[in-house]
Amino acid sequence: MKRYFSSESVTEGHPDKVCDGVSDAILDACLAQDQNSRVAIETLVTRDFCCIAGEVTTRAKVNFEEVARKKIREIGYNNPALGFSDKSTILVKVHEQSPDISQGVTEGQGEYKEQGAGDQGMMFGYASNETPELMPLPIVLAHKLTQELAKARRSGVIPELLPDGKSQITMEYDNATPKRVDTVVIAAHHKECDMQKLRKDISEKVIKPVLKDWLDDKTRVFINATGKFVVGGPAADTGVTGRKIIVDTYGGKGRHGGGAFSGKDPSKVDRSAAYAARHVAKNIVASGLADKCEVQVSYCIGFADPLNIHINCFGTQKIPAEEIEKLVRKNFSLKPAEIIKYFDLKRPIYGQTSAYGHFGKEGLPWEKTEKVKTLKEQSKGIKRIVKKK
Repeated sequence: MKRYFSSESVTEGHPDKVCDGVSDAILDACLAQDQNSRVAIETLVTRDFCCIAGEVTTRAKVNFEEVARKKIREIGYNNPALGFSDKSTILVKVHEQSPDISQGVTEGQGEYKEQGAGDQGMMFGYASNETPELMPLPIVLAHKLTQELAKARRSGVIPELLPDGKSQITMEYDNATPKRVDTVVIAAHHKECDMQKLRKDISEKVIKPVLKDWLDDKTRVFINATGKFVVGGPAADTGVTGRKIIVDTYGGKGRHGGGAFSGKDPSKVDRSAAYAARHVAKNIVASGLADKCEVQVSYCIGFADPLNIHINCFGTQKIPAEEIEKLVRKNFSLKPAEIIKYFDLKRPIYGQTSAYGHFGKEGLPWEKTEKVKTLKEQSKGIKRIVKKK
């Protein structure tokens, strides 16, 4: 049966991603000097204005405004004529973390003494064997398109391009198997130019090299469907940190607990536990125990042990679901302090996650599949599920 699923991505010059980039740049700057920094930074950008607000407790000496200007410039907003640039007004409103929160997430303090979760909530991790990255194919392709747009802009291959941009992919599936790209949507921020030529260049130099054989003669392609996209970035749309949580995760495949990532240090389980849940799900799929896996974990603020761990393999599991859950509880610790230690999260590694997704990238510690051998060995004696044809 034919089914369709869509996912979108955005470039680092999208207003919301500018905010994620600034927030994570400040986090990294704090962690580079003080690994125990507590950071919760929110950024807002609009025409010729950037506001940085939040809570920071650190021994680091960081000029937040300077960090923000550098990041904005790196993204590509270095021309005031665009209506937003590294020369725009920046307002900083930052204070220290609440002591009531601090005592619950600092080891040796609070009611439970052990480092607890930085907030209540539930986090999800997901993996699928659709791609080598063990990610859903639509979001992988959408990210590749926006990355190629940015590459074409920075290299001058398409000199008319400016920093803002979006992509969207609609995949056609035959049951659970991806078959073809049904629709491609590109919105590319650009200078005044010949739109016909720009569309041709994006088609030939971005879309076709990325999507290759996923395209066919029936694929619909929409490039700058309104006619043009000259006014873009924060000059056109106000951006806020944490407003692209589906772009950041799995493109709508699997569920989301609602918590954003960028600008938060790893004591915030919104971030660290979501990374850990992805790690669990990826190792389950990589070990062949399921074709798809979603992991939910939930916490109480100030309390270390997860309140709940739930595994959903959508009927693709090769052994009983309860046996997979036992393996997870045996081989993965989801206490905040142990997550932080295992992945060495008190490092300035977060800038690389602020655009083009937090998952499926090489080199990120939560993407490791080092548990595969153990999971395979421990599951050998468990009776396999035989699927009825």
